[in-house]
Formats: sequence, C-alpha cells, structure tokens
Amino acid sequence: MNQKRSTFPSYLTKLQSEGRVVFTASEALEALGISAGALLDAAERQQKRNHLIRPRHGFYVIVPPQFHRWGAPPPPWYIDDLMAHSDRPYYVGLLTAAELHGASHQGVTEFQVITDRQLGPIRAGRSQLVFRYRKDMEGVADGIEQRKTDTGRMQISGAELTALDLLRYPRATGGIDPIATVLADLGPQIDPDRLAALSGAFERSVAQRLGYLLERLGYRERTDALHDALARGGEMFWVELDPLEGADRDFSLAVVERAKRWRVKVRRLPEPDQ
Repeated sequence: MNQKRSTFPSYLTKLQSEGRVVFTASEALEALGISAGALLDAAERQQKRNHLIRPRHGFYVIVPPQFHRWGAPPPPWYIDDLMAHSDRPYYVGLLTAAELHGASHQGVTEFQVITDRQLGPIRAGRSQLVFRYRKDMEGVADGIEQRKTDTGRMQISGAELTALDLLRYPRATGGIDPIATVLADLGPQIDPDRLAALSGAFERSVAQRLGYLLERLGYRERTDALHDALARGGEMFWVELDPLEGADRDFSLAVVERAKRWRVKVRRLPEPDQ
C-alpha cells in the first residue's frame, strides 16, 4: 500500500512534466495498475492537500504549486478537456467571452459556458463555472472561435455571437446597463454580415434589442445588415428593451422612447459605465 501511495504523486508529477494538468480515472487506473478504490483513496488525499480537484465524476485536474492558494488552475486550462470528457459541445461565452475580447469594465465573477444540456455549476477553487443551455449548438457554429490557452485550446464565442448571447441571457449579465457597457467596447469588433447571418439562430426579439442598443451606442453601420435580415423575415412586433422592467408595475406606464426602426419600447434609457 505504501508503494501505491507513492506512485500516485509520481504519476501527477509525470503528467505535469509532459505539460498536462488533467487526466481521467480510467487513464490513471491503466497507468498505475491499482484498484478503483485505491485510486479514490489516493486522489482524496491529494484533494485534501489542495493538489487535485475533481470537477466531474472520473475527471481530475492537477493543481500546480502556483495555484495551491487558489485551489485550482484557471478554467481555460481544462475547460476543453472537461467538456470532451462530458461528451458535450460547448463554447465559452457571455461576459467571460466579452472579457477575452477586451470588452468588460468589471471583474467577471463566473466562468460562463454555453452547452446543449442543463448542467449544474462547478466550484473549482476560487472559480465558479456556470453553464447556460442552448439546444441548437450547430446553428451558431460559425460564430465560435478557437482560442489558445496555456495548456492547449478552448472554444469561445466571437464578438457577434457574444453580443447576441448577452441579450438572450440577460439574467447572466446583470441587466441592460452592464450589457450596454460591454457592447460599447465590443461594437468595433462586430462584423455586420456575420452578425446578420448569426441572428437567424436567435429569437427576433433578441436581434431587435441588440440592434437598438448598438445603434444607440453609435454603431449604426454595424446594424444595417441585421435590420435588413429582420425585415426579410416579416413584420417586426414591438418588444420591451428589458422584459423584466416591462413586467414591473413601477415601469409599466413609463415608456420614455419608442424606437420605430427596431420596434423596441424603452422604459428606462440604458446607462453604460464610462
């Protein structure tokens, strides 16, 4: 048993020397030739020392010494392997993607991921991985980019997909003001034609709200193709800029603007941070 206990830390050291920070239980069992129970015991000891975490059953992440105080390495180091282990398509999105594009005025407290299954959050040291559901991942495939990380790669939403998602998942972003803050920086990176093409995979109300916000922020030239795509799809019906405010009795009578081009009712003008 003492020999088995010493081989597991050696196995972790070997993986790190090869530039790896993740492994599966099946990989470790094959490499070490020990029982599943012995592996669980050895892994638990390393977890108690903050040298190892297990984000999902059968999937382990090594915590290098420089991250012992954090309790885990940064999620970009292992998110691609984690989602491959879960056999799920994914992309890093929303405020996390916006920050990676240099378009965030505040610290992002969650590592936000879009995937095609309802998955519970993962606490990994100081990080909180939160998953948002999208049924049709193939519909937005053209909006996903590959990004290099310190240990490999990960998939993130491009500027156009990020912008659309911000309006599709407003609860994940904190509301219209934070969205406007991010869009103010993200706007120059948006390709008008790609935005229009991707908008077909979203609810029309999402595209209308995004078009209104981008235009109000001074990026009308980025929205003309989007508006044309919406017009080709038929009549646009009036939508609330912020559905939550529209349902709030305190705002129900206070329409301060009706944006005819986008058919958006505004009950409170967005206030992006400067």
